[in-house]
Amino acid sequence: MKREERRQEIINLLVESRAVELDDIAARFGVSKMTIHRDLDDLERAGVLRKVRGGATIDAGTQFESDFRFRELQEADVKRALAETAADLVEPGMTVMINDGSMASVLGDVLAAKKPITIITNNAAIMERLKGVSGVTLIGLGGIYSAKFNAYFGIVTEEALSRLRADIAFISAPAASGRLAYHMDEAVVRTKRAMMTSSRQSCLMINSRRFGHTALHVLADLTEFDTVLSDKPLPHDTLAELGDGKTVVRIAHKETTI
Repeated sequence: MKREERRQEIINLLVESRAVELDDIAARFGVSKMTIHRDLDDLERAGVLRKVRGGATIDAGTQFESDFRFRELQEADVKRALAETAADLVEPGMTVMINDGSMASVLGDVLAAKKPITIITNNAAIMERLKGVSGVTLIGLGGIYSAKFNAYFGIVTEEALSRLRADIAFISAPAASGRLAYHMDEAVVRTKRAMMTSSRQSCLMINSRRFGHTALHVLADLTEFDTVLSDKPLPHDTLAELGDGKTVVRIAHKETTI
């Protein structure tokens, strides 16, 4: 088997099981552990996986978020439920900002039914699927393209956002702990925060599995969001730290004010 074919098979295994063990894949492909080490090193440098002791994973770490291609295949039911609940915050005629991420890309599909609608996004998946859709005014944000996040970032993106205004921004995060949301990439954080600044209100969309984890950069205090949307109730420590604020928590079409 050629090197590129072997590495693609490693990616396929990660999609299926989220983690691989070095000994297992060396035996599977009939090559040395040193060869697999080199494969994993190259795939890690490409941002596809995260090496751990004895193998590799696509689960997020404090400085790693798995490639968009992996995240797009995971937990489709959760993403759809969150997107449909988020859509309840949108009325036809509104201007909406949607950030990068596989969950956000599902929201783009759902919001197409809210037409007429204006969608502002740096998410390449949304741009590709909504271009030319009747009733959707699509404003695609340029910038430096990131294959890892399948989105655009940088000064060009942030400058464009500073000259736009929206009714609501939908922001996703790969980690949250206490009352703080986190992300491992500085450029991504800047773009998400620029969207929050340029919108009348903002909604954090976060998978409940992401609570109890941190990442390199603080994205925002949860109280900076008008709405926090998750698929399960927030952890007790998070609710306790939020106190008596005005943030609305929405869980699978149920809501409470905290």
